Amino acid sequence: MTAPRASVLPQGWTRRRLRFDSRCNPVKSKLDLPDDTEVSFVPMDAVGELGGLRLDQTRELADVYNGYTYFADGDVCIAKITPCFENGKGAIAEGLVNGVAFGTTELHVLRPSATLDTKFLFYLTIARDFRSHGEAEMRGAGGQKRVPEEFLKDWTPSLPRMDVQQRIARFLDDKTARIDALIEKKQELLERLEEKRRALITSAVTGESRLRTQAKNKTQKFGSAWLEAAPSDWKVKRLRFAFESCKNGVWGAEPDDEDSIVCIRAADFDGQSGRLNNGNRTLRTIDNWSFEKVRLNFGDLILEKSGGGDKQLVGRAVLFDGHTPSVCSNFLARCRPRIGFHHRFLNYLMLAIYLGRGTYPHIKQSTGIQNIDTGSYFDMRVAIPEENIQIDISNFLDESVAAIDVIRSCVIRSIEKLNNFRSIVITDAVTGQLPELNG
Repeated sequence: MTAPRASVLPQGWTRRRLRFDSRCNPVKSKLDLPDDTEVSFVPMDAVGELGGLRLDQTRELADVYNGYTYFADGDVCIAKITPCFENGKGAIAEGLVNGVAFGTTELHVLRPSATLDTKFLFYLTIARDFRSHGEAEMRGAGGQKRVPEEFLKDWTPSLPRMDVQQRIARFLDDKTARIDALIEKKQELLERLEEKRRALITSAVTGESRLRTQAKNKTQKFGSAWLEAAPSDWKVKRLRFAFESCKNGVWGAEPDDEDSIVCIRAADFDGQSGRLNNGNRTLRTIDNWSFEKVRLNFGDLILEKSGGGDKQLVGRAVLFDGHTPSVCSNFLARCRPRIGFHHRFLNYLMLAIYLGRGTYPHIKQSTGIQNIDTGSYFDMRVAIPEENIQIDISNFLDESVAAIDVIRSCVIRSIEKLNNFRSIVITDAVTGQLPELNG
């Protein structure tokens, strides 16, 4: 596979297969270490996107010698499975315990020869053309597609002299560090916007903003302090009294052309906003009796009963504000508000409960799956104002949250542009398109 390049190479550059300047997936048989030697252990989640390895795990050599991928200090690791390859997962191996690591089998390893600078090789492997052509060469089906070893061996990059490789690598180290610093600042801004959003919602639905008090802790957990902060004319009730029914969803059968119904899944949740995302919906065949029993109406709330994980608690709730005939899946529950309880206020209230980790005491976990004890969850005591105040609060939050989301969207677009610029700079530099680096 020849990398696409200009017809005329810069002076001093040559084009040859990568196999002549590196060893692909070096063998471990030449390791001369005792079986009880401690080595680094690197699962896929420890491999960074566009660089970096997390080296917080170790194993004894005998425990990982078989069944894992071997690499050493100075090697370049490349994720070979979709979507990790397309996302740029890969890194230079450095700082390994005893200079050796074993990791996920979903890695390819390149060991540069004396003619190839390690950092230059790394930048070659995250350049846009390498990744796009590697994606085109993947083999397999669905989520199990992999980049074959032959692609790496036969990739034909344009290579300059060693001193030029090192100059380009130093330039890219500096340039990408500056870009990454800008991205980090914008990520921090996103976090601050999310904190502001969370504090705003919590303050409004608990009555704090009405009392003109300000939360001392923006990440305050849901609990009795919320009830104490509520205005005296708000009624304290069990959450269950806000709903006329709460029914489990259905999954149905494989879709057909005639009776297919939209089935909302947890994957359709935007849990941080309390709304459904804009992704494609799942279609299922639902019999008429089940559909009429659990169909979603405009203004219903959908509660995630089962799912979650270490980084995301179960118990997200979203508002159904569509009109397409739909149901929710069997891992979810349809919660229909009573008259006098406004759906948008309940949406924000349940969002505040979730963001304040108010679902945590109601979680039961088995076999790695979190489940909400709905009886316990709906027994929570909450303070709720009259419906006209619920509507006023909802209108205020709709407007205020929308303003924050506009800023958030602008910041996200800015980050996307910086990431795109980073990719262009790397690709241009390693393909000889920056003349000032080629001499």
